[in-house]
Amino acid sequence: MSDAPVIGVLALQGDVREHVAALAGAGADARPVRRAQELDAVDGLVIPGGESTTISKLTDIFELREPIDKRIAGGMPVYGSCAGMIMLAAEVLDGRPDQRGFAGIDMTVRRNAFGRQVDSFEAPVEITGVPGEPFHAVFIRAPWVERVGDGVEVLGTVTQGPTAGRIVAVRQGNLLATSFHPELTGDLRVHAYFVELVRAAR
Repeated sequence: MSDAPVIGVLALQGDVREHVAALAGAGADARPVRRAQELDAVDGLVIPGGESTTISKLTDIFELREPIDKRIAGGMPVYGSCAGMIMLAAEVLDGRPDQRGFAGIDMTVRRNAFGRQVDSFEAPVEITGVPGEPFHAVFIRAPWVERVGDGVEVLGTVTQGPTAGRIVAVRQGNLLATSFHPELTGDLRVHAYFVELVRAAR
């Protein structure tokens, strides 16, 4: 499919292969990105789940921080899942002092808000713009959003259980973020949403 948008997955740490497979399944030309010249070749970027402090450090080691900042400022669509959400947040609570993200979305997130690895859980989340039944979301040491700015659209919240009402999906312009890991579910609807966002931005 020649008009497929080219979408990179930041391949420094985390569940890179799963995102590449999901994006390809949703109609994108998906490829890993580790270098600035690889970033230059993509229409959009996914920042995967993983460990946000590690991704932050490796972004500097691979000299990708400034190129990604520039592409975000230029309007490149970016989707961050879990650790990727933390990397896109303007403010991070419970992060490490030396941790730096891209500050693209005017929101405050709390790192590991839902608890440790043993507190991982799954829950249905209704996501604005994603048609069909509620998305079966997988949360692993996930953040949640405590504050959003005026320009941020809340797309999804937890609908049941002790964390009901917590914000777990947001969008600001061409930037999309979720607390959960859609790449682990086999449900391609969130990736399809992002592919269409990238297609529209080209």
